[in-house]
Amino acid sequence: MDLSEMLFQGWADILRTLIVGALAYTALVVSLRISGKRTLAKLNAFDLVVTVALGSILATILLSESVALAEGITAFLTLIGLQFVVAFASVRSRRIAGLVRSEPRLLMREGAFLPAAMRDERVTQAELETIIRGSGTPDPEDVAAVILESDGSFSVIGKASEGRASYAEAGLDTGTQAG
Repeated sequence: MDLSEMLFQGWADILRTLIVGALAYTALVVSLRISGKRTLAKLNAFDLVVTVALGSILATILLSESVALAEGITAFLTLIGLQFVVAFASVRSRRIAGLVRSEPRLLMREGAFLPAAMRDERVTQAELETIIRGSGTPDPEDVAAVILESDGSFSVIGKASEGRASYAEAGLDTGTQAG
């Protein structure tokens, strides 16, 4: 293959990536708009997996000539459809919801670390202290609660919050039971 053929092939590959990329992107955006906001909500680990997988499929469609656009769009629709079915079922069934998502977990209460809960969730005291400092509360004694949310994020609630609900009213595991 001479230089002109290599240049032509390079430009052809770039043109393919531009065209297929624009079409795949359009198909993904249309699919996501049809399926609703819940498809990309990061409410739990399952949602994160779907979001990452959609990105991986888009990258594969863009960069792999061995994957046809129709196959990629089918993969998008399959994942979005499965995510819709699981979300739909989990809203209607506690059993399925329990399989798909985890409940929030209380890791600190009234300035006291809850070692059993932290161990169960594989969070160290040093990590929790970092999260507390990152929240703008330098002293753990000023923290009413630290909660590991279903999506893996942490909520830090300061003691200054007036009129807050009790942990039981909020439906949170207080760390005294497995959860």
